[in-house]
Amino acid sequence: MAERLSAETLRYARAVARTGSFSAAAREQGVSQPALSNGIAKLEERLGERLFDRSPRGVTPTVFGGKILPLIERAIDGLDAVANEAHRLRESGERRIRMGVSPLINAQLVARAFSAVRDLSTPRELVLREADMADLQSGLLAGELDVILVPSVGPLRGLEHRIIDSEPIVVVGSGDRTPVELDQTVDNEFILVPDSCGLARFTAQLFDSHALRLRAYAGEAASYQVLEQWANLGLGAAMLPRSKLTSPDARHRALLDGGQQVEIFYEAAWHPHSPLATALSDLVDTLVET
Repeated sequence: MAERLSAETLRYARAVARTGSFSAAAREQGVSQPALSNGIAKLEERLGERLFDRSPRGVTPTVFGGKILPLIERAIDGLDAVANEAHRLRESGERRIRMGVSPLINAQLVARAFSAVRDLSTPRELVLREADMADLQSGLLAGELDVILVPSVGPLRGLEHRIIDSEPIVVVGSGDRTPVELDQTVDNEFILVPDSCGLARFTAQLFDSHALRLRAYAGEAASYQVLEQWANLGLGAAMLPRSKLTSPDARHRALLDGGQQVEIFYEAAWHPHSPLATALSDLVDTLVET
């Protein structure tokens, strides 16, 4: 292999491996399918073996490809880490940690993160972005964010992640303040918000894990405040993290499971090959300790 490998063709190979399709990979990379196919062919020629088997059923890695493609993934991660760090230093003379947070993350946790960033061995500036979970994960993978704080409701493959906090879940929609067991709520219709912040997914997973049927209200609230208002109007019940109540004095009931308070957990996630990986790990350790 006298010639150097092209970063562009390596990205083509990674895209094909991820999508299982040459056409989908070409769309992802913003090139024509012939251009991508030619790039893959040149890469295979330089490597000396085929990376993919093509058939009417789709594209699958060869035995050789199955061993080489993870190395390609790590090589691209390394290249991206160099580019991301260069961009960060070029964009600002200060060292920053760009943190994405789900709307479900409570203000106290954000405040703890702010203090933890300042107390790192190398103090840094915290730059926050609030967004839905899908946008946060894509921003992290694209190198636009360094770490994200999200509810622990789905897999975070390929990322370092750790539980950092939890808080009680409460039920809104009844004047009664007596704690209620989860299995006693099955006759209620629950008002949900769009499944973008993680709350609707958490609610569905909670019922499913106990083999209980979730009765969902036909409509959908756009915010936690509206969710609470509608529940108090009697349109249905609602589950909320306690910090999302409009007031600590707002009418609510503790939600129990076998006498224990039901909690929602939050986790931090970051890329293992991030140039800030050590600082991010220290940051997460501090959040856990506090």
